Amino acid sequence: MVAVIEDDESYRVAVRRLLKSEGFTVQSFASAEEFLNSGQQQETGCLISDIRMPGMSGLDLQAKLNADRCPIPTIFITAHGDENMRLQAMRGGAVKFMVKPFDCTILVESVRAALEE
Repeated sequence: MVAVIEDDESYRVAVRRLLKSEGFTVQSFASAEEFLNSGQQQETGCLISDIRMPGMSGLDLQAKLNADRCPIPTIFITAHGDENMRLQAMRGGAVKFMVKPFDCTILVESVRAALEE
């Protein structure tokens, strides 16, 4: 299952539809807290997350999952990325760091690669 965590509803819906059209099973969440409260961590094979969200950020979520020994291949999508943020995400185990607007083909290929790991 692919989990999409994005506070912007239009992006959340667009990414969910894109991935479903490619045959993926997708769950979407409006916040990192909603994802954590769902109990879906063990079923999640790939996580697509925004970085800047109200409440817990995507990087905070990544750190919590790593601390809980539940590392999930993560693709970050952000409108506010900088090199330090990208490096922090990659050091935390992210498989991809993409800036909005992103290339849909690259996103789909990145999800496939993450699920094959």
